[in-house]
Amino acid sequence: MNLQCFKSLISVCIILLSLNSCSNTKIVEKENLKPKHIILIGSDGFGAYAFNDKAKIPNLRQMMAEGSYSLEARSVLPSSSAVNWASMIMGSGPELHGYTEWGSKTPEIPSRIIGTDSIYPSIFSVIDTQLPNAKKGVSYSWGGIGYLFEKSLVDLDFNGKTDEETVDKALDFITKEKPVLTFIHMDQPDGAGHSIGHDTPEYYAAVEKIDSLIGNIVSTLKSEQMMDDTVIIFSSDHGGIEKGHGGKTLLEVEIPWIIYGKDIAKNNRLKSSIVTYDTAATIANLLGFDIPKFWRGQPVTNIH
Repeated sequence: MNLQCFKSLISVCIILLSLNSCSNTKIVEKENLKPKHIILIGSDGFGAYAFNDKAKIPNLRQMMAEGSYSLEARSVLPSSSAVNWASMIMGSGPELHGYTEWGSKTPEIPSRIIGTDSIYPSIFSVIDTQLPNAKKGVSYSWGGIGYLFEKSLVDLDFNGKTDEETVDKALDFITKEKPVLTFIHMDQPDGAGHSIGHDTPEYYAAVEKIDSLIGNIVSTLKSEQMMDDTVIIFSSDHGGIEKGHGGKTLLEVEIPWIIYGKDIAKNNRLKSSIVTYDTAATIANLLGFDIPKFWRGQPVTNIH
């Protein structure tokens, strides 16, 4: 081999090593972008219309200012509870997971895919498959949530008597176990909406209480030095009108969708269409997981 050939070979080796180094750097950077913890907060009956000037919600507005958000996300139809909570964590609509009513305990339509615990695979199943040793939990105020996730796959399954108890239990789990995903369901302001009416002073008082509990969640994460590695998603199952919901008005269908935390773009109003089943796909994508091909949800990606 002459000197010129040797020099050319050395140059090629240097280029290949450089490309490999860049590739490894990108992999490391991508890993660093992943949150270690995701908290999905759902507030029952918290319509997007509630983001008016009738309720003081400083914590949610702070999350919007320091995160990405849409007040035009939509529920699936009907705009009722079980069908939408199932869609939110199962990444698909009722035509696939089969839960179609307000209080569905089993699918009224046979689920298209049957997974662990004989239900349609949720985000908890995706995590269990792709990160088997990760801690996961669900803390919920409405008992109907207990029929919509794989109980055998979670480390916390707690049905609180009040929203305060539900949040306290979730925070105890989060701070002690450092789970990858915690789903916190709060029953208000839906209760006020049904008993007194939506868009009433009592309804907005319940909205303000939810905001206070969310402030408690964020402040606890900060005091435990977890917020820098956490992403919080806040949303709802539906809105409401008068003393009910389930219909096709925007007051019932439009829901808030707020994402806040590690590497999330600030004051970023999302203009893309978001349906509640996109939430599960977004969580999977944030964690770097493969999204099941049978899901219909698409990850919200314009959040960084």
